[in-house]
Amino acid sequence: MSAASGEGIPVSEGASPLGGKEPFDVAAYVRRARGGPCFVCAVVAGAPGYDFEQVVFEDEHHVAFLDRYPTMAGKVLVAPKAHVEHVVRDLDEEAYLRLMGAVRRVALAVEAVVPCERTYLLSLGSRQGNAHLHWHIAPLPEGTPYEQQQYHALMTENGVIPWSVRQALELAGRLRAVLAPDGAGG
Repeated sequence: MSAASGEGIPVSEGASPLGGKEPFDVAAYVRRARGGPCFVCAVVAGAPGYDFEQVVFEDEHHVAFLDRYPTMAGKVLVAPKAHVEHVVRDLDEEAYLRLMGAVRRVALAVEAVVPCERTYLLSLGSRQGNAHLHWHIAPLPEGTPYEQQQYHALMTENGVIPWSVRQALELAGRLRAVLAPDGAGG
């Protein structure tokens, strides 16, 4: 599906669930991650230019938003609103458990909206780039060949899903509906 098509995001199209990806400029991404502002803080602040990072869940302490460079349809990031950088040392037990509760709630909503075989949860980032603590929720499409699962499925070097702001808005709306207090994920 072309990003310009404006149709819903691809969830399980064609023979290869991971087919149809676009090449990704890793070098440009590294420059942005290491030299630009904190992308999570920018989303929290509502900075302009973050059209793809649609917020799907927010509470007093956390924010969840669509990944700008998804390798799998429905990929969402969950982060504390406060700029913390280490998943273990920077959170006391209460804050860690609260964050993991938010991750679980959003992951259940993703599974309700995006058909998947398994949901990957992982915290990535580094003090060298993308330092703000965030968890990736990545729904593995059903039928993905084993050789294209796990790290292969997560790596932008293997391509990203082409999509438009309109597609991001559609997916975000579906996720927000599930995450609403009266929705299935609330």
